[in-house]
Amino acid sequence: MFCKQCGKPIDDGQELCEDCKANLNQGANNAQPNNNFQNNTQGNVNYNNQNFNNQNFNNQNYNNQNYNQNFNGGAQQKSKLAAGLLGIFLGSFGVHNFYLGYIGKAVAQLLITLLTCGFGAMISSIWGLIEGILILTGSINVDGKGVPLKD
Repeated sequence: MFCKQCGKPIDDGQELCEDCKANLNQGANNAQPNNNFQNNTQGNVNYNNQNFNNQNFNNQNYNNQNYNQNFNGGAQQKSKLAAGLLGIFLGSFGVHNFYLGYIGKAVAQLLITLLTCGFGAMISSIWGLIEGILILTGSINVDGKGVPLKD
């Protein structure tokens, strides 16, 4: 059997919960309140002798750059210019996609170039040139993790 007030296991026939002192024979409405929770007027909450200050939780600065950096495990923003130029000049090898974290596309471009002994390099280089221009114009504006590219 479990206490209706705090949920702790109790023995059958026991009248008071040892933890919250709730009267088990009467409903939870008549139980004594749990004194482990206190709230004062300064925004501090004391729960089981641990002090939590609401101001510390509510006054944190979440601007977009810090949020993106912290949300993505501290990932640094990649350069839009570097990615675009890599796409234009080395796009047939997928270097720009490796740089941005699009590993699947990068491996596909590299394999097209290498497995066709260079004959397929024209396809990969056109693909890379188009992606490089799209990166520089802002049509592709995030890396593989979703972090925005910096100018």
